[in-house]
Amino acid sequence: MTESYENKLEELKEIVAKLEDGSAPLDEMILLYERGTTLVKECEKILEEAEMKVSLLQGR
Repeated sequence: MTESYENKLEELKEIVAKLEDGSAPLDEMILLYERGTTLVKECEKILEEAEMKVSLLQGR
């Protein structure tokens, strides 16, 4: 089952908070950053798909 947009966004917020805190070791910070960039791309894709659906529905 795929994660919802809301779940991805919540995880991203948690990652940003951890990165801003700066208390994690460098290796963990790098992994968090990589996961965060992946989540951003996934969220953007979900939003683009939703926008396309709305555009198609408005065209009817």
